[in-house]
Amino acid sequence: MGRVWVPRASIRLNGWLAALLPQQCFACGAPSGQGVVCPACAPRLPGLGVGRCPVCGLRTPLGEVCGDCLRHPPAFDHTQAALDYAFPADRLIQAFKYQERLAVGRLLVACMGALPVPEADVVIPMPLHPERLRARGFNQALELARPLARQWGLPLWVDGVERDVHTVPQASLPWKARAANIRGVFRITRPVRGLRIVVVDDVLTTGASLGELARSLKAQGALTVENRVVARTPAPG
Repeated sequence: MGRVWVPRASIRLNGWLAALLPQQCFACGAPSGQGVVCPACAPRLPGLGVGRCPVCGLRTPLGEVCGDCLRHPPAFDHTQAALDYAFPADRLIQAFKYQERLAVGRLLVACMGALPVPEADVVIPMPLHPERLRARGFNQALELARPLARQWGLPLWVDGVERDVHTVPQASLPWKARAANIRGVFRITRPVRGLRIVVVDDVLTTGASLGELARSLKAQGALTVENRVVARTPAPG
């Protein structure tokens, strides 16, 4: 049987209805009113307030730089992650990213907004290739970055970086293949020399995409590149 086509207007309508009608908590299934998680589960979202490596965002006991970043420093300078990519945060991100659940997006922005304000000059959302943007209908990184940039009082560049190469989705590849898949896909379209840049994305897994974007920005003279992500995937094992 072929795929059933669902009009994007219907998806958006479903998103609005889900935001208005009573819901079940993503974590425990209890009634959560108009919230996507109930008041009991919200403070227990995975990874809230834990110590993390300041470079890559992995959990570390005292918030120290992890061994991998000491041995092989990435191209980016800092990472702040609000959550761990684990239940129910993974389901929340997927619902926002693929189902356009607007209430979920507001919760994710609130989690990111609780982190310290970055010392930066400009905010850049992780760009999508135009073909993937047409298929998905929106760029989840841009929808996260827009309210965050307003909260931080920083300019938002929606045209500072273009993704010229259409690659297979990173999530479909083994971890070790992701760096090669993303190499050379970004083109910097505005002057960045001397600027401190914050890149906003939904999830950091291997850091391949964020690392490649940081390399491209620094090749054009960016001073520092900091990542702000909703969630950090824990290290294997």
